[in-house]
Amino acid sequence: MERATVGIDIGGTKILGVLFDPERRTVLARRQLPTPRQDPTGLAAAVADMIDGLAGSSAIAGIGLGVPGLVDRRGILRYGPNVPGVVDFDLPSALRQRFDAPIIADNDAAHAALAEHQLGAARGTTEAIIVTQGTGIGGGLILGGRVHRGANGFAGEPGHMLIDAGGVVCACGKRGCWETVSSGTGLANLARSAAAAGGAARIVSLAGGDPASIRGEHVSAAYEEGDADAAAVIDELGRWVARGLGSLVTLLDPQIVVLGGGLTAISDRFLDRVRSQLMDSVVGGPHRPVVPVVAAELGAEAGAIGGALAAAELALSRT
Repeated sequence: MERATVGIDIGGTKILGVLFDPERRTVLARRQLPTPRQDPTGLAAAVADMIDGLAGSSAIAGIGLGVPGLVDRRGILRYGPNVPGVVDFDLPSALRQRFDAPIIADNDAAHAALAEHQLGAARGTTEAIIVTQGTGIGGGLILGGRVHRGANGFAGEPGHMLIDAGGVVCACGKRGCWETVSSGTGLANLARSAAAAGGAARIVSLAGGDPASIRGEHVSAAYEEGDADAAAVIDELGRWVARGLGSLVTLLDPQIVVLGGGLTAISDRFLDRVRSQLMDSVVGGPHRPVVPVVAAELGAEAGAIGGALAAAELALSRT
């Protein structure tokens, strides 16, 4: 197969696309657009425009779509808490009206897992957990050397494990999901709690003086300034991340845990905090091999590259 494939990663705030050479396994071009909110028609139009912008007039071998949420085995987004208003949406069918290339859709983190397994930090393993921390938390499972999708295609949603019964309400409507304390949203939630307790003055200042306006980037900016309260919030984030990963490691016994998304770029302190506490959260921790926790290698493009790899596999299966 000589033609390029397109991979699209639809996030809670942005859509990232790549034009990919499956033979050389390299990215040829990339684009980014904001994600339309509560608008399935607008979402399909934005993705179609991105594909056109990447491929131009060239024929492409396949299109791989990574969608946040529960994507069934037919590629239909049944539910996506971080893409509000988009429910039971058949994005592949909407795009087939415009493109002749074969189209495959899957959960965005499953595509990120595929990319990290084939080209990134999990290559050479057969059992791996890939967790992506963005607006929420996504997850991809490599079991027996393949991406595990579950009976309906819904496997790999660790962000909605219930971990803090007294916690805040998640975007999914449940209280205490792991992502409420371990994602970009979670980082903001932890900082707001610190502000409510009378701390986090610099973070509140960066948020314009309103604790309700705190976002993850305000915590990161305060941390870069050397703010002690911001460092404490990041340490707390690391503790919650380690707790959730401990449950996953106890359940699945992986060779490696790969953390992706913007939070891994906050500081080495964050990853060190996760590593130092992970095995304390695993049953029999002192009596089992330490599971390494490493940063993802493909960065923000992992999901899009995974979509392009999945599209290449689909196209090859049809030749």
